Amino acid sequence: MSMLTVAADYATAFLAQPPNPGPQPPPGLENFGNSLISWIKWGVLVAGMVGILASAIMVIVGRRGRNEVAVQGFMGVGYGLVGLAIASVAAVLVGAFAL
Repeated sequence: MSMLTVAADYATAFLAQPPNPGPQPPPGLENFGNSLISWIKWGVLVAGMVGILASAIMVIVGRRGRNEVAVQGFMGVGYGLVGLAIASVAAVLVGAFAL
């Protein structure tokens, strides 16, 4: 291969690459975006706490004669913990697939 052919191959490969810029917030919205994400995180924590406490109440109330309520309470704790686990790794999951 000649030097000209190698240079042409490299130039073609370089020029054929589409641009792939990283994510960047619109001007002036970076602080708003961070605030919005922090508010949603707070809401998830409050909802998780309320859900797990409600499930605990269902277990307590369903102890005598209401077995289906207790079972639903136990299942609710599992769903609450899974939801909180997904929320806690949301940034990692989005970062893994977005870039």
